[in-house]
Amino acid sequence: MSEQQKQSNTIIQCKQVSKVFADGEAEIPVLNAIDFDIKQGQSIAIMGASGAGKSTLLQLLGGLDNPTSGQVLLKGVDISTMKANQLGLMRNKNLGFVYQFHHLLPEFSALENVMMPLLIARCSKADAKQQALQLLQRVGLQDRVSHRPAQLSGGERQRAAIARALVTHPACILADEPTGNLDETTAVSVIELMLELNEQHHNGMIVVTHDTSIANKMGKIYQLTGGKLVLQ
Repeated sequence: MSEQQKQSNTIIQCKQVSKVFADGEAEIPVLNAIDFDIKQGQSIAIMGASGAGKSTLLQLLGGLDNPTSGQVLLKGVDISTMKANQLGLMRNKNLGFVYQFHHLLPEFSALENVMMPLLIARCSKADAKQQALQLLQRVGLQDRVSHRPAQLSGGERQRAAIARALVTHPACILADEPTGNLDETTAVSVIELMLELNEQHHNGMIVVTHDTSIANKMGKIYQLTGGKLVLQ
């Protein structure tokens, strides 16, 4: 494969990314000169002790925060140089986020929650509804589309959150402890669903997890320790 083809398959790339937090006059280094990339079709787990910086790294990869130094490139573009509205559109088109707590909007139904990213992208309401319904069926929620989050089980809420993350056909899914709030059986089914959809859509997937059994299902496992990513 040529260098140009490799670059075209690269979704997110970190170049010497460091993050330092200020605590009064003190500086707390969290990430130290990380080089990392994810390509189409890859599934990656990031593990590490509590406080190691896993969620911080995921926020940088998703353009939710900027590195202290270095660059995060999304589809070859340094996201720290983008204006807020440009970054929002870029993120909405290319990235899907799944969190430990589903972050579904409580006043909206499962269907309306999944439609939301498409409506933000100015998709017509009819098209957004059709695509959301198809994906909710794909994740096994076809009989729960009119239910609000409070009426769904934990596993159902997380499946709705996965559908919402995937509805724009993003290039990469960023998942932060997506099964941390679920029982073991439900956690396994959710991860297997994510991997199945990852393979089907040929997107990238990065999962931050403390669960070794879940990490072992990914194509690659990285350990975040001492501010560095180490391939296991």
